[in-house]
Amino acid sequence: MKMRTACALLALTLLLAGCGNESRTAESPAVPTAAETAAVEETKQKTAKEELPAFSGETAADNEHCLIRVTDIDPDGMFGYTLKVYLENRTADKTLMFAVESAAINGVQTDPAFAAEVSAGKKANKEISFFDTALTANDVGAYTDIELTFRIYDSNDWLADNVARETVHIYPYGKDKATAFEREAQPGDKILVDNDSAAVIVTGYEPDDFWGYTVQLYLVNKTDSALMFAVDEASVNGFMADPFWASSVNAGKVKFSSISWTKSALEENSITDVDEIEMTLKIYDVENWTSGNVFNGKVTLEP
Repeated sequence: MKMRTACALLALTLLLAGCGNESRTAESPAVPTAAETAAVEETKQKTAKEELPAFSGETAADNEHCLIRVTDIDPDGMFGYTLKVYLENRTADKTLMFAVESAAINGVQTDPAFAAEVSAGKKANKEISFFDTALTANDVGAYTDIELTFRIYDSNDWLADNVARETVHIYPYGKDKATAFEREAQPGDKILVDNDSAAVIVTGYEPDDFWGYTVQLYLVNKTDSALMFAVDEASVNGFMADPFWASSVNAGKVKFSSISWTKSALEENSITDVDEIEMTLKIYDVENWTSGNVFNGKVTLEP
């Protein structure tokens, strides 16, 4: 009897030990290696490109004077991500300029630097390419929301009223798949401004023996009006050195920008290593600069 009882207790102990080990194993899944994670990410990017839906086109402007229609998308264009556009000048006696006044990818402001002249009564097929390296370097992801503001005006009378000014959104994967870029804070970030209206973050420094010295910035406009970000009274290592920098950011958008000092400007002051940068940073409403500054103060950087 005692022997049977001991055997039963031993069996029960082994069974419970086995269950305990199984439980611990379930709570500690294997952590993927860096190579495995990179491979998964590469596969996801390839799949996203392969699954780009057929694009049916989008009309940006259509009136008695002009027509703009985005006809196709080429993610692998020669000069980067490319939109193909059809332009039509419907006037009888004016040469029209079709220009992209502003643009944004997933809420990140960029400049494709597009402008094309079309003679009276003529048509044109053109391409808008996004070759901004900051978009790739900061990993804005797949282009899910492409926002374009077109301005069309008389090429020979730029003071005249616009023939058209229209904003259009292109959703390559569908409007329901649109995402907004969100930058993750990095250990090396230096926050210069962060208030209810705007933020300015230094994301890095780039000394270059050929070009000079660059401070990389991330600008955030939290308002419903365009803001101008500018610097004044800048000095490097105590020597006055104006980078002649200003950058506008549209309402609700973010932007990657940079402040640069040329190599010659540094050499004039015998600066070989940048130890300190001081400047007055100003942020104000582009349309109403008399309303008061969003920010106006001196900032110091010690790279």
